[in-house]
Amino acid sequence: MTQPEIFEMIQDDQLLNASFWVNIALAGLVTLLFVYMGRNLEDSRAKLIWVATLMVPLVSISSYTGLASGLTISFLEMPAGHALAGDEVLTMWGRYLTWTFSTPMILLALGLLAGTNLTKLFTAITADIAMCVTGLAAAMTTSSYALRWFWYFISCTFFLVVLYVLLAEWPRDAEAAGTDEIFGLLRNLTVVLWLGYPIFWALGAEGLAVLDVAITSWAYSILDIGAKYIFAYLLLNWIATNERVIAQQPAGIGIGAEPEPGTGTPAED
Repeated sequence: MTQPEIFEMIQDDQLLNASFWVNIALAGLVTLLFVYMGRNLEDSRAKLIWVATLMVPLVSISSYTGLASGLTISFLEMPAGHALAGDEVLTMWGRYLTWTFSTPMILLALGLLAGTNLTKLFTAITADIAMCVTGLAAAMTTSSYALRWFWYFISCTFFLVVLYVLLAEWPRDAEAAGTDEIFGLLRNLTVVLWLGYPIFWALGAEGLAVLDVAITSWAYSILDIGAKYIFAYLLLNWIATNERVIAQQPAGIGIGAEPEPGTGTPAED
């Protein structure tokens, strides 16, 4: 199908079309809100967290516009063994572009909040990008049904690395930085919602085809609302009222060594 034909098809499917435009509208509104919430920040680390967080809805606006216009959507013929083998299935590969650019910003903000070192931050972000790229490979592979799932399991393996950093490494850093309470809330929100993406991929048309394309798209869109906009609001609201805690962290990010005694911990009142 040509791009105009895909666009017309999207327009005719009101449920699918709404899953895109609802996010475009929300991303625009929360961008304005986040600009307002960060207007008085002064600490450089707090500002970096704010910028990283602000990039999330900005990337979403671009991505969802690409989906709504048909620019980042294709029809792929499913391979033998797939439940829809021989059928051309709508593949929203533009979502993987969104996740490749937006989820590293989420992890950057979380890592800075936790006061982690550069090694852990690099590990989490690179594993996250690899997870998104291999997920795209799973969605785009039409030569072999088995290879689609092999790519899927590779992507899940990278996801496990991200989960390990979030659940095992950064909580200790956040406790030392004095941000463990808000970090724990945002980490739990992130882990629970991010687990939904591989689940809905497996159940959707690209995997087992239990759910149709429009329902899968709405599932992704709802997950995006929670994992991006609600996450970002909670983070920025805390930063705006607790900037002093962030300002007391070391000015730079380490490269793996623990901070020397007397550095890297919030000052006592």
